[in-house]
Amino acid sequence: MTIAVNPEMHPALVLNADYRPLSYYPLSLWSWQDAIKAVFLDRVNIVSEYDAAVSSPSFQMKLPSVVSLKEYIQPQKNPAFTRFNVFLRDHFTCQYCGHDGELTFDHLIPRSRGGRTTWDNIVTACSPCNLRKGGKMPKDAGMHPRMKPFQPTVYDLHNAGRKFPPNHLHESWMDYLYWDAPLEP
Repeated sequence: MTIAVNPEMHPALVLNADYRPLSYYPLSLWSWQDAIKAVFLDRVNIVSEYDAAVSSPSFQMKLPSVVSLKEYIQPQKNPAFTRFNVFLRDHFTCQYCGHDGELTFDHLIPRSRGGRTTWDNIVTACSPCNLRKGGKMPKDAGMHPRMKPFQPTVYDLHNAGRKFPPNHLHESWMDYLYWDAPLEP
């Protein structure tokens, strides 16, 4: 079936050469255009395809739904210290009250008291809790995080990311996304 392809549709799941996703959260996806370009540059193998295809006057190709890199990319050992990765480490919940709305981050030891912006001094907080704690120490505010902050590994973030699947998961991706899930009898 040849269709007019919307750039937002038909993303390709990108697997490393060992058939594991490059990333779980955000899920390693390429647009169909990038996937086709990588096929023509001989950088990937097509593992699975959509029913949809693109064509030119002299060529037709099914759109890849899963591709694997031909060369293995060594995963990062230490994830970047970003707001998103802090939220992911803390499962997108306030570490004081457990809610998941209006998230920001809080310095356990306030910057006004010498606290630094580091993995082990930052926690996810909702706006009301962050405002309530203010520039106080956790003990003085009577607010202690549910989980002690830590510097996560890429593995920690991948495991956390598995709990937040994207809105769209194509059926051809399932064997590669949940390869460590228990098998059903």
